[in-house]
Amino acid sequence: MADTAAPALPDYVLDSDAVLKDVSARWRHRKVPDYSGTRADYQRTKKMNHEPGSLISIVENLVKNWEIEASYKLDLKDWRTIDHDKYTFAVNGGPPTPAEHMLKVGTYNAIIAPNAYYSPEHSDFASSHVTFKSMMPTFAWEVLEVYSGPPQVAFRWRHWGEMKNDYEGFNEKGERITIKAHGGTLEIEGVTVAIVNDKLQLQKVETWFDPLEMFRQMGSPVGQEGGAKSGPSANVSGGCPMGFKTKL
Repeated sequence: MADTAAPALPDYVLDSDAVLKDVSARWRHRKVPDYSGTRADYQRTKKMNHEPGSLISIVENLVKNWEIEASYKLDLKDWRTIDHDKYTFAVNGGPPTPAEHMLKVGTYNAIIAPNAYYSPEHSDFASSHVTFKSMMPTFAWEVLEVYSGPPQVAFRWRHWGEMKNDYEGFNEKGERITIKAHGGTLEIEGVTVAIVNDKLQLQKVETWFDPLEMFRQMGSPVGQEGGAKSGPSANVSGGCPMGFKTKL
């Protein structure tokens, strides 16, 4: 009988940093990004310990490599984690958008709707990354549970980091918002359902989470009632827009 061994799994589901080895890709800022700090914080503060090669580990590695590509690869042709003919992304029941949308506006702007703390309408790809990466230099991510396997993969995840520096952004009215750093952990959870092909590339991604939860944990803008749901309150000031210093 002929050998019918299963095909080898792609590197992007076995190694969370697989696509960082794509040296021929066109990278944002003209260099491969440094994820060492984020990976170190992940190892230090994660809740889960996944067995290498397990379904939950495969899902986590796939999404981590997808995030690297969406954030830092300038050419869609270099994205290895998606099925280019079918890929779409949707948030909280919204309309599906193609990869070109996230490549243009950035990962933060693609998932956060305008609100009292932040608005993608007043921030481009570069400034959105500066806003959040300056406040929280590392933002670790892990899968908590996987409910179903390929081709339709449903899973729950956790995203967290430390608010080390002040938050500075622009709200839905275009007003400058500043929230003083409290040094505590900001943490959100969500659920994602993804359809993948036989190469475990993403074809359709739908995710659900409360985008305001992270902002509530920072603090509440002055003049808003209710205060923060969690975390200390903060002083928030309005003012004239100021430039951002570039930071990877």
